[in-house]
Amino acid sequence: MQSNNFCKLNAVNRKALGGKSINDYTATKETIYFFEDALLPGTKVYLQRLLQESDTKKFLPRQIAESTPLTNDELSEILKKFSLKPESKGATYVKNTVKNCERPEMRGETKYCAASLETFVDSGVSILGKNIKLLSNEIGDETKNPSFKIGNGVRTVGGNEVVCHKMTYPHAVYLCHSIVGTEVYKVPLVSDDGTKAKAMAVCHKDTSAWSPNHIAFKILKVKPGTVPICHFLGRDTLVWVSN
Repeated sequence: MQSNNFCKLNAVNRKALGGKSINDYTATKETIYFFEDALLPGTKVYLQRLLQESDTKKFLPRQIAESTPLTNDELSEILKKFSLKPESKGATYVKNTVKNCERPEMRGETKYCAASLETFVDSGVSILGKNIKLLSNEIGDETKNPSFKIGNGVRTVGGNEVVCHKMTYPHAVYLCHSIVGTEVYKVPLVSDDGTKAKAMAVCHKDTSAWSPNHIAFKILKVKPGTVPICHFLGRDTLVWVSN
């Protein structure tokens, strides 16, 4: 039954949320969440997020980054440091990043925020050990069409992982987390314009700790903890895996 749902992924996206189009929530026809058995050659996906302009902001040196911790207690100091007015758009991004960095860990999750390269690497090592490698999406500049088909050669690249999402902030900040029961896949893609890419996807085997209101359950019409749920990663997302 889940396989049939997966084959009708676009229909699920359109009819999700009580008949309301998922486009009303994302303003796109983006492929968001899907079942693991959809990772098959020929499956169509729409991944505009892979073609977004890459965020080129760099890490700060550790000493400078640690001088202003990413905490709500330091928020006024952070805004002053970057000359941001409290009600500005930039301040909103900063507040959201700080909020995400300070949120409690879910059951089975280990989380940290890295504002320096040293913290980014050291924290990955502390979770996975020294023998690790860093993976990313492989998207060429020539790829312009976000409509893809999954190609041959989908492969798992690890069950021990730390997924690092680049946050919107005046300098590079990654929110990294490792969730028990997560599988990482490298997925070959062929765009409708013929160009090729390789995208990272993750499948969460145990979603029982997720909020019942998580949008994934509304899109796929399932309940927490009943079935693995997968999603592709954004263009600037990086993944540490055991080597």
